[in-house]
Amino acid sequence: RGRLLALGTAVQAVLVAAALGTALVAHGRVTTPVQYTLIVLLGLAMGLQNAVARRLGVPDLTTTVLTLTLTGLAADSTPAGGAAPRPGRRILSVLAIFLGAFVGAWLLAKAELALTLGLMLAALTGTALVARRLASSGAAWTRPPG
Repeated sequence: RGRLLALGTAVQAVLVAAALGTALVAHGRVTTPVQYTLIVLLGLAMGLQNAVARRLGVPDLTTTVLTLTLTGLAADSTPAGGAAPRPGRRILSVLAIFLGAFVGAWLLAKAELALTLGLMLAALTGTALVARRLASSGAAWTRPPG
């Protein structure tokens, strides 16, 4: 699991680096060919992220369907008659998604596309390096569940 996370994040970083290169070559002019190139590269990166998250099997972390987490919170809450397993993790995942969406939208509105992609690349590179280091630690989370 640790190697999968490190490899998936590294490949995602390469795709975002290609998108950053595209934005830099375009000098901030997002023409139709540039738009399609960015859509393909970032779409592949997002799809890879979802595939890795699904393969890792992290409980209560639904990356593609935020409403599933919200529905789980509501259905498992005490007023609905549920036992509310791990509500803290679910609430944190919803808050993390909303915070990421807010920061991303703010950056797109206020900053250059290249800066936004550069920050994304820095975060992914840091995550890939940390995941690679932790994957070699032999910690329990790095091994397949079994």
